[in-house]
Amino acid sequence: MYFNGPLFLKALNLALFKQPFSLRRWAYVFFFTTLFLTFLGFVILGRALDHLFCWRFRQQPLKQPVFIIAPPRSGTSLTQRLLSLDEERFVNLKMYQTIFPMVCVQRCLHGLMRLDRTLGQPAARLLGWCEKKWFGGWDERHKMRLNQPEEDNALFLYAFESEAVYMLFPYVEQLWEAGFLDALPPAKRCKLMRYYRSCLQRHLYANGPTKTLLSKATQSCGTVESLLEEFPDARFITIIRHPYQTLPSHVSLFVPVWQAHSPEITKDGDISKAYSRQAIEWYKHLFNFRTEVDPARYHCIDYRDLVRNPREAIEKAYAHFGWPMSEALRTRLDEATQRQEKFKSKHEYTLEEYGLSKEWIRCELGELLDFYKLER
Repeated sequence: MYFNGPLFLKALNLALFKQPFSLRRWAYVFFFTTLFLTFLGFVILGRALDHLFCWRFRQQPLKQPVFIIAPPRSGTSLTQRLLSLDEERFVNLKMYQTIFPMVCVQRCLHGLMRLDRTLGQPAARLLGWCEKKWFGGWDERHKMRLNQPEEDNALFLYAFESEAVYMLFPYVEQLWEAGFLDALPPAKRCKLMRYYRSCLQRHLYANGPTKTLLSKATQSCGTVESLLEEFPDARFITIIRHPYQTLPSHVSLFVPVWQAHSPEITKDGDISKAYSRQAIEWYKHLFNFRTEVDPARYHCIDYRDLVRNPREAIEKAYAHFGWPMSEALRTRLDEATQRQEKFKSKHEYTLEEYGLSKEWIRCELGELLDFYKLER
């Protein structure tokens, strides 16, 4: 299993010894580092057991996986939910499956779920209540539930290669490679992608060996070149939404977490601006990627079209990749379109709140804005 130990130690050094002393920050770092290492140890043990009891996962083919990749707050979750309606074709990753990416553990969990259903689902009801307590505060921004489709950032977090690292260690420039995996040296990229492939093989083997893997990850905007190298037959779906809207929404998700362990961090301070600069680089990287990949295996959805008519946006993606669409799926998409028409997000923020400006974004991304006609 790949783990970026040097980056992990660097993050600890930055948080504990390169900042003014704060008992609050030290407490957060020690608590969550201990929790992380506990989960990591459990995952390492579970992966070892897979090689003993579920070793056939290594023979699991991984053909033409589909990756949904776009900057955060661009509609990737909506696109993932819509494509996941095609249960005959795709198998997605649910949150609990990214937390426990081991075949043996997932099979044990599936057995417990079946037992719970025969008993009238008392555990499911208790877990549902807990989920509302744990994740309910995020429902207006990004609804999370353990048994719902989710992005696979947790797989990269176990390798200490994820933008989630910035929640506890908000030192974006010093830990750049955590959120921009294509910046890793080739040897590390190769090891990381081998580890990631083994995670996806395990997932398919346990949940749908004959289906197509459907993965969604926003941070993979900085990982697309590595994904293309490791999965040369992959299909890529991206979504373009105006950065005037995505950037403040994206930063707003992290600010409350930063202020929990470091109250001195301000909304419009240097950390928010550094995080925004990485998001800008994601836009640029993904924009350049479109010229590096076979157009037949790359499809871009306009966010405005996605929210206006979800069914039509998904139909265009299916037509582009030559996937047949069943009538049952069309019906599900119609129902999803009706629900989307009633939805209105209450998660609204301005660029100025986070020390950003339209002029700066236009200077950085003018070519992209013009190419996609985002300011029409």
